Amino acid sequence: MRILYAIQGTGNGHLTRAMDIIPALQQHGEVEILVSGCQVDIPLPYPVRYRLNGLGFIFGKSGGIDFYRTFAKARTRSFYREMRQLPVNEYDLVITDFEPVSAWACMLAGKHCVGLSNQVAVLHKLVPKPKETDHFGAFILRNYAPTTTQYGFHFARFDDTVFTPIIRKQVRELTVSNQGHYTVYLPAHDDQKIISRLGRFEGVEWQVFSKHNRQPFRHGNVSVQPIQNEAFLESMASSAGVLCAAGFGTPSEALYLQKKLMVVPMKSQYEQQCNAAALQHMGVAMIKSLKKKHLPIIGQWLEEGQPVHVNYPDETASLVQRIVSENT
Repeated sequence: MRILYAIQGTGNGHLTRAMDIIPALQQHGEVEILVSGCQVDIPLPYPVRYRLNGLGFIFGKSGGIDFYRTFAKARTRSFYREMRQLPVNEYDLVITDFEPVSAWACMLAGKHCVGLSNQVAVLHKLVPKPKETDHFGAFILRNYAPTTTQYGFHFARFDDTVFTPIIRKQVRELTVSNQGHYTVYLPAHDDQKIISRLGRFEGVEWQVFSKHNRQPFRHGNVSVQPIQNEAFLESMASSAGVLCAAGFGTPSEALYLQKKLMVVPMKSQYEQQCNAAALQHMGVAMIKSLKKKHLPIIGQWLEEGQPVHVNYPDETASLVQRIVSENT
């Protein structure tokens, strides 16, 4: 059996999940990999058959997506060409992790396509939502990578088709400790703004991992270094807590490692708003932005925050088995 596994390349969570899904898929057939997008910091240790432009998003420095740069780099003609040329009919099974070229190519060809991502879960009727619905954001989530069958990942098992996060083997094998520092990953925020806000908490050691600087530096009690997978995991595993965006991969791993967690959802990013609502439902701390008015909440979290207990068993093999049996 030939399987096409297509992965969204904006952010790192999709690729980290793929590291466990790919070997499970390989137990069922020949797997070819497609990656589209332009903002990835983690290498994928498998050969990639298709590297495409797709329709990615570019992180800004003000807490959200940089829509100007996103649209400036958007290549609609290229996307249409990639969609037309992708030979989806040559595969017995197409699985997309919120990857648009493969999803739209299947729709154009009338081909069955399986959605396997956090994004398909956040719209589920049983999953907690923010108080205010972003109708445009929900429309984007539904139509960015349309699929015919969906299996979702979320922070809790809200339904039979919504599974707990895939925690990669590398994270499951980490030695967990508490060396007192806090690990920070806020890719849509400017490093200087992060420093100016977090530097106010004297006596607290912050280890910031940045998408905007290539050289490490320190300013007072805040150290900044570029994203590097092993260094980030080591920092998180030995931290007292994690402050990050409300994506899916990093919060899931922080919860698994039993770290107290605070999230800052990106502006104009409905998926992260939904993730934040679900995390709040579970008891995780959240602030809307890094504005000065939210600093007392960070201070309270530093003093009183506690880890939220979760149970994330390794169900990757059984999930892949179910997908294959139900869709081939």
